[in-house]
Amino acid sequence: MTEPALISSRDNPFLKDLRRLAHGSTDYRKQGQFWAEGDHLVQAALGRGLRPVMGVFSKSFWPLAHSQYAQAAIKNVVIADLLYNDISALESPARMGFVFELPPAPLLQATAATVILDRLQDPGNVGSILRSAAAFGFGQIIAMKGTAALWAPKVLRSGMGAHWGLQLIEAVGLAELERLTLPILVTSSHRGDLLHQMLQKGSLPMPCAWALGHEGQGVCAELDALAKAHVRIAQPGGEESLNVAAAAAICLHASMAASIG
Repeated sequence: MTEPALISSRDNPFLKDLRRLAHGSTDYRKQGQFWAEGDHLVQAALGRGLRPVMGVFSKSFWPLAHSQYAQAAIKNVVIADLLYNDISALESPARMGFVFELPPAPLLQATAATVILDRLQDPGNVGSILRSAAAFGFGQIIAMKGTAALWAPKVLRSGMGAHWGLQLIEAVGLAELERLTLPILVTSSHRGDLLHQMLQKGSLPMPCAWALGHEGQGVCAELDALAKAHVRIAQPGGEESLNVAAAAAICLHASMAASIG
């Protein structure tokens, strides 16, 4: 293992780029790289065989860095603790993180179990939906134009490692959705068949594509028109609607249950 480079200047060009990656929503698209910070995210990435291009360690943490971290990246840099705190977007900085190359955009798979995100704005919701998709066997995520950036730091953190097991396709237009050959199911709070009844009757298709719409507006009219079915979740407690991430978890779990009988 080569000795890490030491960076002590706040004006270092690498640190300026890293600060943008850590705090910007779409800077990863410009740089072709993304930033993952903290033990859980890093462990999830390394466990999938990803090789980071750069390890970044605070000066106080570097002597304690486990060999798995110290030898994980192609290169390492060590920076002063105050500089690291300035870069970190966490309330309690993890004192180490890695820069990864952004994976190439995958091709849309016409028959893969899919989640379609239509202009979802909240990165916490998006990351939570990615976690549910990974857990319940929906390996393809299609983010339509206007959806929160999938590799943004807040989405990465809320996804908690789900990104590494998914095929993520961004900025998709309506015309591209027509390539899907499986049924599109649109969630609704007020119309359509009840999810639990579809599951009981065996009428819930799998594989399928679940379409989840904007937190306030739902799916757009054009996507709604592509739906094979509209599905609603029974809410005997009387709430007007569910959070979109909670609704996604319920729907995706039901599809998983339908697939295994």
